Amino acid sequence: MVTKEDVINVARLSKLFVDEDELEGLVKDMSDIVNFADEINKAGLTDTKFDNISNLSNVLRDDTVKESFDRELILKNADGGRNGFFYIKSHK
Repeated sequence: MVTKEDVINVARLSKLFVDEDELEGLVKDMSDIVNFADEINKAGLTDTKFDNISNLSNVLRDDTVKESFDRELILKNADGGRNGFFYIKSHK
């Protein structure tokens, strides 16, 4: 059970201000969250084989090396680049 003191302590640790009017609602919300977590913890783990429940296989293609463009041709429109790379000016 979550108490008002628990909510105030969590708020203090989080450096958050909790208005007195919101305190009851936060106690209820936090209690609901803790109760939900407790329900999940009660669930049994009889079958843990969830790695491929949809029987899907890898649909990604293999990487293949392809012919690339000439670096000098690419950098021709970038004023030649710098050291073989695109140069981007910093705006500091």
